[in-house]
Amino acid sequence: MKKKTIFECTECGHQAPKWNGQCPICGSWNTMEEREMVKAKGGKKAQVLHKSRAAKKLQEVQDSRSDRIITGISEFNRVMGGGMVKDSVLIITSPPGGGKSTLSLEIANDAARQGYRILYASGEESESQIKSRANRILDVIDTNLWILSDNSMENVIQQIETIDADLVIVDSIQTFAFEELDSRPGSPTQTMECASVLQKMAKNSERNRAIILIGQMTKEDELAGLRALEHLVDTVLIIDSDKGEELRGVYCSKNRFGSTGEMGFFAMTEKGMVSIDNPSEYFMTMRSSEERVSGSALTVVKEGTRPVIVEIESLVSQTFMPYPSRIGECLKKEQLNTLLSILEQRASMPLHDKNVVIKTTGGFKLREAAVNLAVIMSTVSSILEQGIRNDTAFIADVGLTGELKRIPSMESRIRELDRMGFKKVYIAPESIPESMEFESIEVFEKKTLISVVRHVFSGKPE
Repeated sequence: MKKKTIFECTECGHQAPKWNGQCPICGSWNTMEEREMVKAKGGKKAQVLHKSRAAKKLQEVQDSRSDRIITGISEFNRVMGGGMVKDSVLIITSPPGGGKSTLSLEIANDAARQGYRILYASGEESESQIKSRANRILDVIDTNLWILSDNSMENVIQQIETIDADLVIVDSIQTFAFEELDSRPGSPTQTMECASVLQKMAKNSERNRAIILIGQMTKEDELAGLRALEHLVDTVLIIDSDKGEELRGVYCSKNRFGSTGEMGFFAMTEKGMVSIDNPSEYFMTMRSSEERVSGSALTVVKEGTRPVIVEIESLVSQTFMPYPSRIGECLKKEQLNTLLSILEQRASMPLHDKNVVIKTTGGFKLREAAVNLAVIMSTVSSILEQGIRNDTAFIADVGLTGELKRIPSMESRIRELDRMGFKKVYIAPESIPESMEFESIEVFEKKTLISVVRHVFSGKPE
């Protein structure tokens, strides 16, 4: 094997055949360190031998969890696990028009108001386009926010060093390229090289930075590019939205500094992405406790650690076609058909000549089995044309036998109902300890679906 001496920049990884006082790529001074390159026989790729590092005791390593940029956007902080870690790389992705650039600009301006120096680099939009969006969604543009409209990664790195940015936003990573590489912007080579250099800048022990990469999404609702890009970053933030819907759900598919189970809610308005701090009020129609509307039932779902009250609406109508329609805008069609079959068989309510439509207030997607009892009760309410009191909720799964099944985290769900002033909740037997007490809500433990229907609509105990 042949050995060759090269010089590599410790900041951006640029390699040069001779030493320079200043790196020609990132502009850092005195960062070119000598390395030995070993070239194996048989035309194998050369490898750089880096200087070895001494191992450290895990107890002595400083924890970066406490060193976070905490924004004024509460839902973003919740999803991130308490804010953005300063030496981390976050990638935000969503379908086109999902709000990733809007949310990133709001985060940038909020961090700038706290005194952080921010660079927003865009390879897709001009400076005037970014300014137009900023004028629309931001009340005041902070002086600590810089923008750059260029797809040259060399220039981005240079501007990061010049501004000495604390937070860097790259929109989008697939539009940037190194001029020294022959491949086009958006190719796997360019995307990974750009992301790798930015990661090194974020993880620099002498000057760490927070990096936000905006990534494009494919038609299959996956992050565009190599899977290695997801492995490279610390956090993958996904904005989930339906076309034309105001609601935006934000969650992490990967988070090295927090839980991946948290969900944040935003409303896309003319003023940008507005944080929904109390989603229980957003996903239910505010009515008086005495007011009753047929086809409506309330339940509690869990999004991460937070219980959210959701209103389920049903409409049952006579069909004049050979096959009645089953429309579930908020849940899977198979789940809806199963619940309607249980209702027909176990509660003796024929639906063979009825159209059934199910939806939720605010367009919330139903993914938990805990909502099944509420879906059935809203359907029964529509069939009987009898409303359910707005201070009553249903939290249970329903088996094919018509029996109610327990679901997890029942205590926190009921306490959320108690906090919101609910008076009644129907659950499965043995879902909570007998010694548990609540302030004002009455808990009814029922064994079967038919017993719940009779108790709610006729007042009979069984």
